[in-house]
Parts: sequence; structure tokens; C-alpha cells
Amino acid sequence: MKKEEELKVRISPEDKARIRSKMEEAGILNMSAYVRKMALDGICVRLDLTDVRQLIVLLQRCSTNLNQYAKRANETGSVYAADIEDLRSRLDEIWELSRQSLARLANIR
Repeated sequence: MKKEEELKVRISPEDKARIRSKMEEAGILNMSAYVRKMALDGICVRLDLTDVRQLIVLLQRCSTNLNQYAKRANETGSVYAADIEDLRSRLDEIWELSRQSLARLANIR
């Protein structure tokens, strides 16, 4: 959406410093974006995405392993039980981390 309108607001230096402080707490670098979001919605939420990053790493590892297992199966015609158990263990870890992450997200208010 193109932003054509301009809104001017006068604030004290103290208010500006306070706004900057709250921006930093929210992890927002653009003051215009922050003020617009607060004026329209009244809330900015900063999410800790550490769990999501862990999930992505685990999914990448599983994907890589699965590709290696498929390649080996195509080359040799067999799959090793240890490989399947390793993959199952990693998938269980992903599911548990997913459940924990979703539970924390559900508690955000």
C-alpha cells in the first residue's frame, strides 16, 4: 500500500526518548513503522523465535538425512534399521519442540 498522507505530531524530547526506548524493546528499528503500528493497533509484540530457528535446523537435518537414506536405498536396495530409528528420534524431538513452542505462543496475551 502506497503511503501518500503525512501526519505531523509534536512531542517533547522526553517523549521521543521514551518512544525510542519502547521501539528498541519491541525490536523495531523504523520509528515511522512503530508509531503507525501503535496508532493503528495499540500494540507491538516482540516474539522470541529461538524455538522456530531450532525447529528449522532440526527439519533441515532430517531432510538431509532422509535424502541420504533414500540415496543409499536406491544404490544398495536396502535401508538400515539404525537409520530409520535415528530419523524417528529426530522427528520425535521436532514434534516435542513444536508442542512446547505452540504452548508458549498460546500464552501470549
